[in-house]
Amino acid sequence: MQKRLPKETKSLASICEELLNVSLSKELQCSDWSCRPLSEGQIQYAASDAYYLLYIFDLFHQKVSIEEKCSPTAEASDEHCSQRASECSSSGNDICFDGYSTSIITKYSDRILLTESDTKARSSRRKEKQKLSSDAKCKEKFDYNTEWMGPPPWDPSVGGDGYPKFLCDVMIEGLAKHLRCVGLDAATPSCRKPQPRELLDQIYKEGRILLTRDAKLIKYQYLATNQVYRVKSLLKHDQLAEVIDTFQLKISEDRLMSRCTKCNGSFIQKPLTLEEAIEASKGFQVIPSCLFNRNMEFWKCTDCNQLYWEGTQYHNAVQKFMSVCNISE
Repeated sequence: MQKRLPKETKSLASICEELLNVSLSKELQCSDWSCRPLSEGQIQYAASDAYYLLYIFDLFHQKVSIEEKCSPTAEASDEHCSQRASECSSSGNDICFDGYSTSIITKYSDRILLTESDTKARSSRRKEKQKLSSDAKCKEKFDYNTEWMGPPPWDPSVGGDGYPKFLCDVMIEGLAKHLRCVGLDAATPSCRKPQPRELLDQIYKEGRILLTRDAKLIKYQYLATNQVYRVKSLLKHDQLAEVIDTFQLKISEDRLMSRCTKCNGSFIQKPLTLEEAIEASKGFQVIPSCLFNRNMEFWKCTDCNQLYWEGTQYHNAVQKFMSVCNISE
């Protein structure tokens, strides 16, 4: 007879907090993993689950080893038990895996081996079969609904102002910055983990189109006619080209780098001098000293006060996006 799992099992995050007093953060779960190289935070996040699983295994291994050798029937092995516990505890983060562990796995592995169906309650299996049948019937309809039909909410024919506006969810925040670099209004959710209803409220209120990689959000298409689009491409440059092509957007050279890439804000109409920029940046942003002897103009975001200037990074970005957007010089 197979052993039934408890109705409620603890997550890895709960186990880590209870045993190791470590809080696992999931903030980077929905970050842009298509961008290379990965950030230091993404690398640590990707390795953390495996690292802490091995750490927890080591703790359990120590416990089993000590209990086996310190049992009442093995009083003669007290000295060996103390030595064993001392060796394991001094190993730090290194995994103490020897022939003794192998014997435990060999003895008990068949008893704890579970198939995927063993972890599901019987009542849920019937529901899953019904769901699979339903999904198969509506797959063709679902694929059809993922295609953009138009017109967009900014189209003058439906009362729009003619200016494209997008909302990029947390799965494609990198695309939002690329859209801003080519002069397009691309906002992001105000909170880190917004509910679908909050996203819909924002696109209704601001007349935007929601861009997402999440197929689950497409089911809300009927609530927001022509205001949800699922981006199919994985890389940011490809995503940008896809959005431009899908919505037939016209990108001109004079619009490149015309929005704040940090917050999506607009720039002040009159540029700042070097002296004005240094004063505006105090306690907020550092102006490189290499710019002090150059006749530079600085542009300040009206929303977040971030300062920009036309340096090497600016010109490289302009050339890159001219290529992506097929803008001829």
